[in-house]
Amino acid sequence: MAASTATIDPRPSVFGDRMIITGSFTAGDTGVLAIDLSSFFSSIDMAHANFAGDIAPITITDTGGAGDQQDVFINPLCNIDGTNVRIASGLVGHPLIAGTFLAIGRRS
Repeated sequence: MAASTATIDPRPSVFGDRMIITGSFTAGDTGVLAIDLSSFFSSIDMAHANFAGDIAPITITDTGGAGDQQDVFINPLCNIDGTNVRIASGLVGHPLIAGTFLAIGRRS
């Protein structure tokens, strides 16, 4: 599977010295997607990501004896690294599912 890519929406929202950037990302391999927002922000205050569409159930084996479980509510991991937003799958070894993201920060 190819690496994920991100698309930034063309019209950011501005309020005072802050800006909101939204966009989407494609499904991809098990790596981390880094979205460089340095052309918009001098610092990022908050970032969030959501998966889009239907999510296939993932079987999780409980080694403590409770048996297998089906989990369909897996959130993407999203963190801030300077002026980059990094998004990864919610489970180690599983590919990134397509979705959307939002970041709020100080305008550059």
